[in-house]
Amino acid sequence: MPTIPATDNRLTWNGIASLEAGDGWLKPWRIPHQDQDLYSPGVSELAGRAEMASGVRIRFASDTTELTLHTEPLLEGGNFDLYADDNLIATASFSTGQTATHFANLPPGDKMLELWLSQAMPVAVRSLEISAGSAIGRSEDTRLKWVTYGSSITHCRTAGSPSFTWPGVVARGKNFNLTSFGFGGQCHADPMMARLIRDREADFLSIKIGINIYGGSSLGPRAFRPAIIGTIATIREGHPNTPFAVCSPIWGHDREDTPNSVGLTLQQMRLEIQEAVASFQKRGDTNLYYIDGLKLFNKDLAHHLPDNLHPDAEGYRLMGENFLTEAFEIQDIKVA
Repeated sequence: MPTIPATDNRLTWNGIASLEAGDGWLKPWRIPHQDQDLYSPGVSELAGRAEMASGVRIRFASDTTELTLHTEPLLEGGNFDLYADDNLIATASFSTGQTATHFANLPPGDKMLELWLSQAMPVAVRSLEISAGSAIGRSEDTRLKWVTYGSSITHCRTAGSPSFTWPGVVARGKNFNLTSFGFGGQCHADPMMARLIRDREADFLSIKIGINIYGGSSLGPRAFRPAIIGTIATIREGHPNTPFAVCSPIWGHDREDTPNSVGLTLQQMRLEIQEAVASFQKRGDTNLYYIDGLKLFNKDLAHHLPDNLHPDAEGYRLMGENFLTEAFEIQDIKVA
């Protein structure tokens, strides 16, 4: 069976900021890995979360009817999703330490294949193996580009599978080329993240911000709104007219009206974010939108918060569906 190394230029990597090359493998990163010391380095910090492959896909064209993904040993159990011509054809599970994940019974004939890597861990890819006699070709993703930024609730490590994170649901629903900067525990209005988003190509932008700042008490009442304003302003330097949705926190149990150690509640944070957006809107930014997080996930969905913080797999799916409705039907955001 033909083996295609991860470095083969017929493979298109999407949803990444950089690729790290090792001994026979490539690992996708969602920050420039060579600059990780500028992005709160450490396994449990932003850099460690950016090493996880949330929203990352490998795309190529082929007539193969089988596919095997060869990786470095995977750190825990999980799954990969495989799409053919934008249709989900298989979700393949893997176990801790596994290095080969197989997909069988692919549709015959030429097709575009898109492999979604696990959102919950780093994935260092060695090669792809296809059916004997099959060929591959490069398939560029020409869809409109969406860049989103957020916390673990955008990272979605507990989604049912990689393409069913809430950003994955939205990207597939709107046929977007997704880049997800969702980092578990690490969305603190980091200036370097705003700069990274500023400098990327994008047709649609969104940020969903607040819960990590509440949980970490990383910004108090004096600094919170200026940090939101600074994030928006920095991103706008590179994307002055791009449709841009700014989302506040989803429903959060006792966090709604219980001040954290620096005196903020989620209710206060929503108001601060809404007023930050309004400051830009009254200065003529007609492509900036505020989305109340309670429109995405409210108290009625609390049974989908098993740890009273993170949605379960069905909760993430519903959150994506609600974003599609709120952003593109109710607020009528136009992306072109």
